[in-house]
Amino acid sequence: MWNRYQALTRGVNRGFIAEWTVTIIVMLFLFTSVVQGYVIPSGSMEGTLLTGDHVFVDKLTFAPRDAISSRLLPYRDVRRGDIVIFRDPVDIDKDLVKRAIGIPGDRIRLVNKQLILNGHAVNEPYVQHITPYIDPYRDDFPAAPPEPGVMQPAIAMLTGNVVNGELIVPPGCIFAMGDNRDDSLDSRYWGFVPRQNIEGTPLVVYWSFDAPTADLMNGNIGVDHMVDVVTHFFTKTRWSRTLKLVHGYPLQ
Repeated sequence: MWNRYQALTRGVNRGFIAEWTVTIIVMLFLFTSVVQGYVIPSGSMEGTLLTGDHVFVDKLTFAPRDAISSRLLPYRDVRRGDIVIFRDPVDIDKDLVKRAIGIPGDRIRLVNKQLILNGHAVNEPYVQHITPYIDPYRDDFPAAPPEPGVMQPAIAMLTGNVVNGELIVPPGCIFAMGDNRDDSLDSRYWGFVPRQNIEGTPLVVYWSFDAPTADLMNGNIGVDHMVDVVTHFFTKTRWSRTLKLVHGYPLQ
């Protein structure tokens, strides 16, 4: 009797462990393939996303699709106004977050900080401007000549994709800018974002902690940052941003 009980117990334990092992593997697969955590490292999207916002990223919507999966899963292409997380076109090991402003075929220019998209002025309620002055290259893009700091891919973009004073977005690319428009290194400075670089779109802020950019760049979570979190968790957590949904804004 005791031997039968031991054998039965071992069978139950093995079954329990196997079930939980499969469950954990599936959850890890879903978390890494469908949803992933990401921390906003800088203020270039300020007004919409703050430095220190921790967000869950939907990696499924913009994933590559084929004839079968496109019928079964909610894939779609990037739309104007979507917030996108993507691999830096210049430094592929770094992730960036910006807003998709132009998709293939769009004509883009800025006049006195105002976005002109396909020939008409666009309302951008999410944008903030923090400098009262006009920077010719930044704010009258692409009319002014490149300034120091503009990278070679952007210079090539200006050379090959400007027609009648407007930037034309080529196939397979998007033009992206930050919502903190006066303080954003974006497509104006490093060129188009290849479609294959886009990894996902943020869904919700699950935690927001007031930390400096230096603590968050390139996933650099050092001892000083951990001490800061432990010491100031309650006072520096932005509680009002917890579970704040992140939305795109349709641009026409």
